[in-house]
Amino acid sequence: MIKIHKEVYGQGKPIVLIHGWAMHTGIWRKFAQQLAQYYQVTCLDLPGHGLSETIEPYTLDTISDALIDVMPEQPCCVLGWSLGATVAMALTEKYPQRVHSLILLAGNPRFVQEADWAGVNPKMLREFSDNLQLNCQLTLIRFLALQVNNLPDGKSLLKELKQAIQECNPPSETVLKSALDILTQSDLRKSLVSFVCPVHVIQGDKDSLISVQVSQDMKRIKPELKVNIINNAGHVPFLSHQSKVIEIINKAYE
Repeated sequence: MIKIHKEVYGQGKPIVLIHGWAMHTGIWRKFAQQLAQYYQVTCLDLPGHGLSETIEPYTLDTISDALIDVMPEQPCCVLGWSLGATVAMALTEKYPQRVHSLILLAGNPRFVQEADWAGVNPKMLREFSDNLQLNCQLTLIRFLALQVNNLPDGKSLLKELKQAIQECNPPSETVLKSALDILTQSDLRKSLVSFVCPVHVIQGDKDSLISVQVSQDMKRIKPELKVNIINNAGHVPFLSHQSKVIEIINKAYE
C-alpha cells in the first residue's frame, strides 16, 4: 500500500475532494474549510502529486485502488475537479458501494474532442505533453494561466493558483505525462451512463479548457444528470465562486 496524503476538516456527512492535474490538496484548503461548516471534508493528494507516493503503473485502476483505502468507509459524496473528475468516475465505476453521490466539477468523461463531443482539442494535450520535456515549470504555469483566461479577476486567481502549487514540489515529468495520457485515452461515457448514484455537473460558462457544451453532451447521454452552470466562472469556480459552488453541493448532497 502506498502512502496517500490527506487533509480532513469538519464533521458530519463525508465528502471527498479530488484535485486536478499537477495540483495537490493545498488548492482546496480555503474552499474545504468553508465546506467543512456542513460536512466532514477529506482532501486527497493523487498518487505522485503533493505529498503522496506514486504508483506503477499509473492508471485509473491503480489510482482508484490507492484512493479507496484512505477514503471514509461509509458511502460518501465524491467531488472531482478536472482530472480529478475523471478519477472520481473511475472510482465510482470500480467501487459503486462506496459512493453516495458524484459531483463532476469542470470535468469530462471523454476529455478529447470528437465529432459529436465537445472535448479538448487533442493538439492542445499533445503540446502540453511535448512541452513538459522541454520546460516542465513553464508548461505548468501556462496550464495555470489557461484556467483563468478571460476572467475579470484572472490575475488574482492566477496568483492564488501559483501560491498553492508552490507549497509542494511539482509532480515528476513521468507522473505528469502519465496523467495526461489518462486524459487523452480514457473514455468513461458508458460508465457515466451506467451510474446508479446521483450525478451532478458544475461548470463555468467561461471555462476555456472544458467547454460549457460538454454539460449538454453529458445530458444527452444521461438525461437524469443534474447540470449547474455558473455565470462568469472559468475552470476554477471553487476559487472564484466559492459560495455558489457550496450552495450547489448542499442541494446535491441532501
